[in-house]
Amino acid sequence: MQSHAADLSSFKLDENVPPEGAAIFLSAGHDCHTVYDERLAGANDSVIATTCNVEQRILITMDLDFSDVRRYPPKSHPGIIVLRAPKGTKHTILRLLIRISHLLQTQPVSGHLWIVDESRVRIR
Repeated sequence: MQSHAADLSSFKLDENVPPEGAAIFLSAGHDCHTVYDERLAGANDSVIATTCNVEQRILITMDLDFSDVRRYPPKSHPGIIVLRAPKGTKHTILRLLIRISHLLQTQPVSGHLWIVDESRVRIR
């Protein structure tokens, strides 16, 4: 049986993603923590990445540093989703999270980098 993203259903929302977004994933049956839940707000990117690896959680962030595949090779992580929302409003970000929750049913995240904006999803 082929593994899909829906099989790996643990997520961590970075501090730049509204914590209310966790409800979107929880209501879809996924496990979702925020960096605030774990007192990791303000932590260095490498601490966040290591914590996600240890916990086997897919990181959802707006931090473009995580899109650097040399620094964070997709195959070495449970998955990274970088949101690109130029306006960065809470409404826009939550809309992107809803879009992601629907894509999880058909697209694998594990070992991939997703870059999600309002018009497309790029998967590496």
